[in-house]
Amino acid sequence: MGVYRFLLTPRWWGINVFVLLAIPFCVFMGSWQLGRFEDRVEDHRGAGDRAAENRREPARPLTELLPVDKETVGRQVTARGRYAEQFLVPDRKLDGERGTYVVTLLRTGDGRALPVVRGWLPGAADPAAAPAAPTGEVTVTGALQASEVPGENGVPARGGLPAGQTAAISAASLVNLVPYDVYDAWITLTKADAGMKAVPVATVNDSGLDLKAFQNLGYTGEWFVFAGFVVFMWFRLLRREVEAARDAELGLLPDAGPAPEKAGA
Repeated sequence: MGVYRFLLTPRWWGINVFVLLAIPFCVFMGSWQLGRFEDRVEDHRGAGDRAAENRREPARPLTELLPVDKETVGRQVTARGRYAEQFLVPDRKLDGERGTYVVTLLRTGDGRALPVVRGWLPGAADPAAAPAAPTGEVTVTGALQASEVPGENGVPARGGLPAGQTAAISAASLVNLVPYDVYDAWITLTKADAGMKAVPVATVNDSGLDLKAFQNLGYTGEWFVFAGFVVFMWFRLLRREVEAARDAELGLLPDAGPAPEKAGA
């Protein structure tokens, strides 16, 4: 055993137990974070595949695809009713240019209203520039979307907008502006109304390579680095103890100094 007798001391038993527990824990946590990242990558790929499939599928009635989730977002739907109030959603970009969404509520047969994004206009929100909605009963076809959340996915979190404007397309925002219920969903027309550009389909929240995905990847690296640091420190401590033990055997340890004189000597 020789110079390694110190490994049997209580202090080194504690160090060894800590290392034996810390390394598997770090590897487990790193692997778990890596798995989370891979899941998000797969979700991102799946979202792209679903978007391509959704464009090819025939439109289905709105009520068949509610509530909106990762499987139904972006699917083509149809709804029938009469257009009612119209709102503008400012500060929305399309092809790198800032502009405004034109949202008109479609009153359906059950009395509720479906927010319909009829198109996008460049520039500041101007009610006079927004084309009026068709009158009479209409049938609309568009991509189903989840209600927006202010402050997420590029949706500005702002208040104090003029009358006739809303920051987010959501039931929570619109229900305070009209005297009837609003669907917790909206659609963007496949073909925009005259004079406007069609608004592209947005993916559902947390469906791809967002900031959380890269946080998972960063945490993966941190856990594996910490595992390596634990191993490095263990070998460093071991080396120091071995060197000290060898120096002690060879009598090379520095002298502790002269012994203190006895009282009354």
